[in-house]
Amino acid sequence: MTELLQDYDYVLPPDSIAQVPASPRDTAKMLDCSGAILQDRQICDLPDIVRPGDLIIVNDTRVLRAQLTGYRGIGKIRFTLHKRASDSVWHAFAKPAKKCTPGTEIRFSDDLHATIIDKHEDGEVVLSFSCHGEALDEAIDATGQMPLPPYIKRAEGGDAEDTLSYQTMFADKKGAVAAPTAGLHFTPELKDRLLAAGAVFAHVTLHVGAGTFLPVKVDKLSDHKMHSEWGQVSAETAAAINAAKAEGRRIIAIGTTAMRILEAAYQASNKQADAASNQKYFLAPFSGETDIFITPGYVFGVCDMLLTNFHLPKSTLLMLISAFYGFDDVRAAYQHALSHHYRFFSYGDACLLACRTNGDKDG
Repeated sequence: MTELLQDYDYVLPPDSIAQVPASPRDTAKMLDCSGAILQDRQICDLPDIVRPGDLIIVNDTRVLRAQLTGYRGIGKIRFTLHKRASDSVWHAFAKPAKKCTPGTEIRFSDDLHATIIDKHEDGEVVLSFSCHGEALDEAIDATGQMPLPPYIKRAEGGDAEDTLSYQTMFADKKGAVAAPTAGLHFTPELKDRLLAAGAVFAHVTLHVGAGTFLPVKVDKLSDHKMHSEWGQVSAETAAAINAAKAEGRRIIAIGTTAMRILEAAYQASNKQADAASNQKYFLAPFSGETDIFITPGYVFGVCDMLLTNFHLPKSTLLMLISAFYGFDDVRAAYQHALSHHYRFFSYGDACLLACRTNGDKDG
């Protein structure tokens, strides 16, 4: 029933797509789906929901100003960087891509140039820049704009406020070209209140790629190929998760990006674990690429709860939350959100989900 792309479609009125974030951030609405009934709350109510010892996992990736406007002769081409290949080479989506052929030189500024060295399907090109490493990062930061998703409408040149609005308070490690949007709801005051309520924080990293916005173009989910992204679960975070599991404390992922890297680490850990071991739960540190694609039927290994925004129709993120919370329950929650005027997508409101699909999980 849930193997077809059409099963994940729904009708969203255009005016339900948030164009700016809530202010303050933690006043965004939150549909609490963690109990027996749906409850309309705000993000700032989270401290009333957490229990002492709950482990909250946030993504500490930092969004680069990865949307660049380049010039080929007198023609203008827009590029969205989405994955770094080396110190000086990036994969990017180009528009219009028809002007991009290998060998073409692109000028972004007096100090930043690139050569197209390869071209793939779906408007993807590979750019070799004129500088590398930290110097390239600084040039991109000076030249580029925040890579807002296409459904957030801005005049050419962008909006200076997005430089702050499209970055979470946890942003630390440069590398993302899309924000881990559930983290956008947090403020220092909210974090302090959660700590006072007895919650504990730990960080993971997943450098979110622009591939997260690419539409699924196949009819059957099993035919879809995910873009890979780089992520890391540190030894410290792995130890905190193992301790929480051993002590029966809940683990709450802030966003699908945190969820994806945790599950990638868990899958890798299962391959490493000794089958004869009596260790009940094991999560090892992880660092590397992941293209994990989570759909209904997947058995989750780490998280008990998930805070996440409302996702696009037919998106891989909608498939992930359907796997976590249940296909029919997600449909009911989204219908409630639409009828109660919740705001959708990156700058929109959120929902708090409890895992309903695993039964009795190991650990």
